[in-house]
Amino acid sequence: MPDEQGVPDGPDVPDDVVVPDDLSSLFAPADEVPSVALVVTQVALPAPLAAACVLAGVAVDVVPSSGGAIAALRDPAAATEGAAAISKLLRANPVVLLERREGNVRAVRWTNGAAGEEMPSGLLLATGPGVLEDLLLGSVEVGDLEGVVTSVGMSRWRATRLLASSARKR
Repeated sequence: MPDEQGVPDGPDVPDDVVVPDDLSSLFAPADEVPSVALVVTQVALPAPLAAACVLAGVAVDVVPSSGGAIAALRDPAAATEGAAAISKLLRANPVVLLERREGNVRAVRWTNGAAGEEMPSGLLLATGPGVLEDLLLGSVEVGDLEGVVTSVGMSRWRATRLLASSARKR
């Protein structure tokens, strides 16, 4: 029986009302462009990762952290391409792509250019370095951090030399 405003009450709900099985419609759609895209790596120093990104054609700002260098993609819309390129360069070493869309965070493991399983982003943020959460939530800008190395403007020649000198130091 409808109330005074015409809203059905109880089990007399019209047949054309659809109740979703899950709450996915409340969250940002997967095809929405991310506002932030970070690739978390196990690379110890930011300079070699930035140099590798130059050779792969990926524009990033690489942030040092206690858990490994973090590549902040300059073009979050190209996050999957960037993660694929970086994971190909690092071969068997997995990386994690973190994307923020409308307040939601998605984390996917990448290995050798292929996307793997989705990971619990909250767990990554809770156990990762503090700078990771700061970057993802936008509470700090990449330019405000110390030790950041950018791939933008680095020549391929310089990138190759930097990678060669890093390999010799091992």
